[in-house]
Amino acid sequence: MSSPSLAGTLEFLRATERLKTTYRSGFTSDGRHESVAEHTWRICMMAVVLSPQFPDVDFARLVRICIVHDLGEVIGGDVPAPEQARRLAEDPSSTKAANERRDLLTVLAPLDVAMRDEIVSLWDEYEAAATPEARLAKALDKLETILQHTQGDNPEDFDYRFNLGYGREYTAGHPVIVELRAVLDADTERRARLSDPVR
Repeated sequence: MSSPSLAGTLEFLRATERLKTTYRSGFTSDGRHESVAEHTWRICMMAVVLSPQFPDVDFARLVRICIVHDLGEVIGGDVPAPEQARRLAEDPSSTKAANERRDLLTVLAPLDVAMRDEIVSLWDEYEAAATPEARLAKALDKLETILQHTQGDNPEDFDYRFNLGYGREYTAGHPVIVELRAVLDADTERRARLSDPVR
């Protein structure tokens, strides 16, 4: 690796540190907001432990997709699904994907062209959900979010039931994913009932 290329790589890696302090709408079990980096880490862990159930999926490619799927959030941060829906209703041209892709290109600018193109290609693959690896990454992304919401120390007004419809199109099909979704939906409904106001 040449010196200018190494300098660009370090600049990029320094920028990605912001994902450690970019917070999501979910809360950890000790009541603090989780970071994007923590969310990404657990998606990758899910890929590790579930990979034997998906022998036809290229595990290395799956993990690479999982690692890069939220890189655009270095700049714009995480936009929770309910907020995405609100913004889209106000301005149909302002999609989360378009904004994140623009930010992703900015974050990747210090890297050499080949690496930049590789990461953008993985990110585009994830967004399109066009391959088995990307579809599984999408499913894991949705399942990890729901899992965190079921175990987080959430505020009293937390909308658990939003998750009962969240990401359904990505968590159907494969029996293992369907089974995991069913367990998480049951956990979600249980948490929702516990948070319902006493009548």
